[in-house]
Amino acid sequence: MKDQEFAETVWSDALSSAGEQPDWGGVRFGNRIVDTRHISVDVPPQVAFKPIQRIGGQTGWYYANWLWILRGFIDLLVGGVGMRRGRRDAEHLYVGDTLDFWRVEEHIPNRKLRLYAEMKLPGRAWLEFEVSGHDNHSTIYQTAIFDPIGFLGLAYWYLIYPLHKLIFTGMIRKIGESTSQEK
Repeated sequence: MKDQEFAETVWSDALSSAGEQPDWGGVRFGNRIVDTRHISVDVPPQVAFKPIQRIGGQTGWYYANWLWILRGFIDLLVGGVGMRRGRRDAEHLYVGDTLDFWRVEEHIPNRKLRLYAEMKLPGRAWLEFEVSGHDNHSTIYQTAIFDPIGFLGLAYWYLIYPLHKLIFTGMIRKIGESTSQEK
């Protein structure tokens, strides 16, 4: 019986023989769309997390800041909070803090930062950063999560996905590059 239980466990953990799934604007889980990127850096996790800890406000978003400012302006035009809130402190974040048009939903120092979007959207959105690793090697994961509301939400996501891909790819690259300045 033990061998059968082990075989079932191994089978359930097996990778799909179909190979890696193509990325068509993020992966959908029900209505939720998840878009993840990662980068490996040769620094310990606490060093890799430092640029993430300072994101937003005066530091900016590491890539295409003018597009973030434009998004904030559009948000103001439709009655949202825009980018005018900045951040409370340039170095420290706490759950509940505002960070431009985001709010800190979860913060585990040197490991995880999850931001909830407070901008006007046809759905709910989060931007999450996680750092894993040990000694002098870390992997930084950046995940955009979107729960669209109806067709308008889906249209919004897929219409701006090329911009998201450009911005989020540039952002994770620049965060990775900035970790070398933290040594």
